[in-house]
Amino acid sequence: MDIAEGDAVQGVGARMVPAGEWEREPHPSDSLRTFGAVVQALREHVGLSRVDLGDRVRYSKHTVESVELGRRMPDKAFVERAEEALGNTGALRKAARHLTRGEAGLAAWFRQWARLEREAVSLCTYECRLVPGLLQSEAYARAVFEGTIPLRTDEELEQQLAARMERQAMMRERPTVPFSFIVEEHVFRRRFGDAEAMRELYDHVLELSAPRNVTLQVVPLEAGLHPCLDGPVRILETPAGQRLGYSEGQENGRLISDRKEVSLLCQRYETLRSQALSPTESRALLERLRGEL
Repeated sequence: MDIAEGDAVQGVGARMVPAGEWEREPHPSDSLRTFGAVVQALREHVGLSRVDLGDRVRYSKHTVESVELGRRMPDKAFVERAEEALGNTGALRKAARHLTRGEAGLAAWFRQWARLEREAVSLCTYECRLVPGLLQSEAYARAVFEGTIPLRTDEELEQQLAARMERQAMMRERPTVPFSFIVEEHVFRRRFGDAEAMRELYDHVLELSAPRNVTLQVVPLEAGLHPCLDGPVRILETPAGQRLGYSEGQENGRLISDRKEVSLLCQRYETLRSQALSPTESRALLERLRGEL
């Protein structure tokens, strides 16, 4: 993650995170394994077997084992009951705050942005290469992952697909957060699969962009040149009011925290917003493309 030396990024919970700390954070799977190790250590300290703990937290022995081995994300009920059963030290509640799920299928350079997305109070996305991940149908996402080089194993592909679909869930779960998308028309015209797959994609995009907090604008082919031709960009605002940007290229991603640079991205985005079709016109275009199949 490329962050200018000396910069600090306002992270989740309004905590200032020094730039170097982004690279030092553990892999998400490590957070599950660490939490599981804490559960196991506390369980053994108080002299309980997995069966005993399972009885006290009202989960099976196999669930306890899966949590301890870092294979399963514990839900809130498990954390609270295990905390009470293992001495009320507060260790499990604190450790649970740092658990992350679904990130095994995310590119390493994208994980930090994905975490910020989940806490953002607004999110803007401009895309000129492919349908934004938050709007992709499952078939479209699968086709994208199947076409990557190097080829992925079936297990890796399923992890990526699960992570992509889980990211989309936040749009349904956060109805008061504004989501803005500006997408080039040619992106929606690029064919994949058969006509039915294309219709499913259009229906999926129209469904996800229907709520009042979601705005989708299409940049028509005849719009000509515009300020965002340098490439895709994402902009979000943190709960603390800080704006951050993100740009992505071949095998890399860059989190942008410099105020001047983020300000330029915001200006470009707002200018392009004025040049794109209105949300109503954009939906009409997608419906027309669907009807042409």
